[in-house]
Amino acid sequence: MSRRDPFGRGERDGAARADDDADAGMAGDVDAATAGDVDAGRARTHRDVPTVGIGGPVGSGKTTLVERLVPRLLTDEEGTDREIGLIANDILTQEDADKLRATFADDLPADLVQGVETGACPHTGIREDPSMNLAKIDEYVRTHPGLDLVLVESGGDNLAATFNPELADYFVYVISVAEGDDIPRKRGPGVTEADLLVINKTDLAPHVGADLDVMRRDAAAVRDGPTLFTNCKAEEGVDAVAEAIESGVLFA
Repeated sequence: MSRRDPFGRGERDGAARADDDADAGMAGDVDAATAGDVDAGRARTHRDVPTVGIGGPVGSGKTTLVERLVPRLLTDEEGTDREIGLIANDILTQEDADKLRATFADDLPADLVQGVETGACPHTGIREDPSMNLAKIDEYVRTHPGLDLVLVESGGDNLAATFNPELADYFVYVISVAEGDDIPRKRGPGVTEADLLVINKTDLAPHVGADLDVMRRDAAAVRDGPTLFTNCKAEEGVDAVAEAIESGVLFA
């Protein structure tokens, strides 16, 4: 499935899709108006909801980025409300999920903010075997059939954590300038393969000796896609990230 095709209709194996349709049909018909452009008579699944993966090393600011993005994505350009689900991956804790649930207590239903405990390095749950995350999204769409978007946040290998294309339609990789200004040129898969690279905590650059111009140059040299600089704590640069998600996923 191409991340550029949020619903993956053009590239999925026809037989697998037919099996999905048959299984979903047994569960009963779904109101086509509620299910959007999903075929009448087929229940929505994770394949029908645009999903954004937000990955990166521990401490790069992923959770803070999610906290800043959600308010910007809750309504579209016409002021229509969107229903958003959040998933936070971790090894053996629900801490990030609990934090996000508390942050958005007035904006999102509590059951749309949940954690996935991978029991191992979180990248295994977003890359090698995303089944727990896919099952969580399926749970979301069963209880909230009008779901518009899911954000999946996860840490993992420092530079190698990527999202399985079956899980994420659009992949954002977040690094911090505090990790060193040589990170982009080290060419980890997270840096080179992400749809969007976010270089966060720009305010720390003078304190850790990081050269933002070097990071910008190196990112451009190793990537085909865009790179954005943010200071999520001060909400600097977050609007551009939200716009990239809007254009890359919701209006793709």
